[in-house]
Amino acid sequence: MASSKVRTSSFSRKVPAAPPSSIPGLKYGPNGTIFLSSGIPDLDKILGGGFHLGSLVMIIEDTEAPHHMLLLRTFMSQGLIHNQPVLYASPSKNPRAFLGTLPATLVSKDDKSIKSDAEQKDLRIAWQYKKYLGENKPPIEERDGKVEYCNDFDLRKPIEKHLIAGNRVECVSLLDCSSLTGIRDSCSKFLSQLPRYDGNITSAGRIAIQSFCAPQCEYYDKEWDMLSFIRSIKSMVRSSNAVAFLTFPASLLSQSVSKRWQHLADTLLSIKAIPDEDKELATLLTGYQDMLGLLSIHKVARFNTQVPVILDATTYSMKLQKRRSLVLECLNQAPVDGASGSSGGCSSSSNTGTLDF
Repeated sequence: MASSKVRTSSFSRKVPAAPPSSIPGLKYGPNGTIFLSSGIPDLDKILGGGFHLGSLVMIIEDTEAPHHMLLLRTFMSQGLIHNQPVLYASPSKNPRAFLGTLPATLVSKDDKSIKSDAEQKDLRIAWQYKKYLGENKPPIEERDGKVEYCNDFDLRKPIEKHLIAGNRVECVSLLDCSSLTGIRDSCSKFLSQLPRYDGNITSAGRIAIQSFCAPQCEYYDKEWDMLSFIRSIKSMVRSSNAVAFLTFPASLLSQSVSKRWQHLADTLLSIKAIPDEDKELATLLTGYQDMLGLLSIHKVARFNTQVPVILDATTYSMKLQKRRSLVLECLNQAPVDGASGSSGGCSSSSNTGTLDF
């Protein structure tokens, strides 16, 4: 019997089967796309795998709370865990001091017990030399012999010092740039050190720019120059193995310029802080007291396809699980009588009602 042949439409694109990724922190998706982990497992699931390699991710800040820093920290820490070069730009005099606030990976009780048993069995040297073992510790976290694509991070524990030592992280102060030429040259030099994509990926990089239009920067009132910079960095990232992560307070920009910035983003998110006392919102949502803020998804990157991404919800609550790791949950409507109820995670969004704001 002749083997059946699969018929394809003339409009379908033939994409070779994706090989298994051997590069830590990267994952192959449909239509030949490659994902880079955001550092938050729930956000990776919502976006269909993470941030597209070669994309520009923009975060709209909330001027009343620095919750966008949680996403920025996990994004940078995930890159350092996977030994990926990181460029960090900040409107502070000493941006390298920010590296000490990056979170470390969350270690479960089972991992702690396994680690302690291995140390007692294999460690044969004096206890005072244990502090030197971290220098030779491999940065890549493994579980059951497999490299973790996305890790859970403990926001109360700082990252290991050996991960931020050396030339692994490049820091740039936006205050030292009287014009945007300096930061543009730094990004161009950083991306030039990454090999271009030729069918095989050997490494990937991350660019993190915090509060791009901060008032303390000299180029603060040059809106068109900042718009030109965003266009140029989007073009540079598109042809490289990197993801650019940029946060900005939209309230400091004119409405027309803010809309132009948002239009240039491949993936657009926004953060909104939860007020301490909002009786109307507390009666509307379950688990209100445990929420840090609201994460809204305005746009999802769409590469090599014309099919739009359909999300179960566009607004999610940000919570700290056991006051350590950041999780995202779908919003659930509270009962009519205002009684508290349990809110399900993102995986259970199909079983519970959701509210989009």
